[in-house]
Amino acid sequence: MNLFFILLSKISPLYANIIFGYILTRYLKVRRDYVAFILIYILGPVVIFFATLSIDINLQLLFLPVFVFIFGSSIAFFILYRYKNEWKDASVNTLAFTCGTGNTGYFGIPLAMILLSPENANIFIFATLASLLYENTTGFFVTAKGSFTARQSIVKIIKLPLLYAFIAGLTLNFSGVEIPEFVIPYFEVIKWVFGILGMMMLGMGMKGFNLEEDMDKKYIKIAYFFKFIFWPASILLIIFIDKNFLGLLSKDIYDVLFLFSIVPLAGNTITLAVLLNAKPQKASFTVLLSNLISIIYIPIALLLYGGF
Repeated sequence: MNLFFILLSKISPLYANIIFGYILTRYLKVRRDYVAFILIYILGPVVIFFATLSIDINLQLLFLPVFVFIFGSSIAFFILYRYKNEWKDASVNTLAFTCGTGNTGYFGIPLAMILLSPENANIFIFATLASLLYENTTGFFVTAKGSFTARQSIVKIIKLPLLYAFIAGLTLNFSGVEIPEFVIPYFEVIKWVFGILGMMMLGMGMKGFNLEEDMDKKYIKIAYFFKFIFWPASILLIIFIDKNFLGLLSKDIYDVLFLFSIVPLAGNTITLAVLLNAKPQKASFTVLLSNLISIIYIPIALLLYGGF
């Protein structure tokens, strides 16, 4: 029980940022799109660049983003096919999207920095590239019912500054370039700023909830089953098989994979719901509630896993 409260105390400050985000939007009229611009076009690329440059890339690390992308995509297409007739609007599309990924960036990165060593936190950040690729390929497809062409999807990806930050970091990494020691503290600060602003973004989306209208029990039940049960159970099965039979992955990779599996629903679900006019308040409520549930869920999951 003491370990539970220790873990709870470690992650609880993340939720204070959600409250700050709500206050900034509700009372100080801070615009969410300005914060989103800073995250996507300034802080995000810097975080990705330095993380990619910092890690020692090998086959185990390359396994992470490839596996996460394939696994998440498989879930998304299954949801889209299985529940295609359950809703008359585009709810099934946002549901398919959110079940195949998680809040690995705004929530996962600060969580990794709290729970993992700096080296393993960089591995986690490297793996979040899978979420970026998923959101702009598979996610883009399932949320638009296939109405966007492959060319449009490619153009969308090409415009992302995060992609070029990753390519630059990867190129310099393979060229043997190392980060100067005096720069590392600044990079660590930028990672925290990215995480803090990202969590505040969740609070900025809290305005306008109507509990009676925005709570779709079927939508929530399916989303939470796949996010909080199916994802971690599948990862634990993979860890068990590798640990006992294959021996291909290290414990560091196990820890990153498991942490990937227990983050709450992706905040970009809300953005896509707005784009499709698929009751964005319902998506916002489901995502926010998953973050609140994670206050208790994550410490319990970590306690049962025993890897931290």
